[in-house]
Amino acid sequence: MRKKEVYNSIIEICPVRNVIARFGNKWALLILLVISENNPIRFNELNRLIPDVSTRVLSNTLKTLEADGLITRTMYPQVPPRVEYSLTATGSSLIPIILQLTVWAQENMKTVIEHRQKFEEDSQNKKDSATHRPSHNR
Repeated sequence: MRKKEVYNSIIEICPVRNVIARFGNKWALLILLVISENNPIRFNELNRLIPDVSTRVLSNTLKTLEADGLITRTMYPQVPPRVEYSLTATGSSLIPIILQLTVWAQENMKTVIEHRQKFEEDSQNKKDSATHRPSHNR
């Protein structure tokens, strides 16, 4: 049992797994890009620019990005309260990498979609041929 505990702790401190897991949700990278293009930005403006994200998911993702030190949240003491989000130096250093990933996606998405469709067709053909295979009762 001790060996499993040590193994789990090594996984938890793995920098690649740890960082990539934080961007596992589909919104974090997009939110960072939108903030970088509108730095600083208010919550409602972010929500307007990314209309298909719920306010709850946006709020939780912003908290995660803030906890990781990629964005800052500044609250201004006025009525009504004004809150702005902006990138930190660490968050800004991630933007060129996200942009590279975006370029890759644009250049390769057609091929990826074609492979997905072929994979699905092949899977369906295998399933169909297995269903229609004559039984060999002896």
